Amino acid sequence: MDARDIHFAVEQLQTAYVRCIDSDRLEEWPEFFTEDCFYQIISAGNHARGLPMGLVYADSRNMLVDRVVALRQANVYEPQRYRHLVSSLAIVDAGDLSAVRAEAHYLVVRTMQGGDSSIFSAGCYFDLIDLTGPTPLFREKRVVFDNERVDTLLAIPL
Repeated sequence: MDARDIHFAVEQLQTAYVRCIDSDRLEEWPEFFTEDCFYQIISAGNHARGLPMGLVYADSRNMLVDRVVALRQANVYEPQRYRHLVSSLAIVDAGDLSAVRAEAHYLVVRTMQGGDSSIFSAGCYFDLIDLTGPTPLFREKRVVFDNERVDTLLAIPL
């Protein structure tokens, strides 16, 4: 793949990823990751200081599946929807072409059951994307949010 093909493949992966979440197809969400993936949602402050503590941590696709099962069956939270806006996609390292590092800015608008919408989260995706299979998959996805606090339970993946 040349640089344009890689950029297009990564952009298609990001688009499908956020469409899945925004369409409430959370059972499909883990399928965007390799079996031995890493997924983390962490504040920009902790990320900058190299502190590992985040709001969400998973080191396998099975942990992501468990998160979705918990969301659907065990967790109690006010119904809400997300709408992702993703921009400034950059391939920052295309090393050996079996995987690439990419970064993208994101903004999530959350709409609550009553219809009120507000900016819920803004930040950056730091991704390692596996290109060895028939479709690109996330090996790592670090969601680094700019706001230092989340105003309510973070229920749905970012």
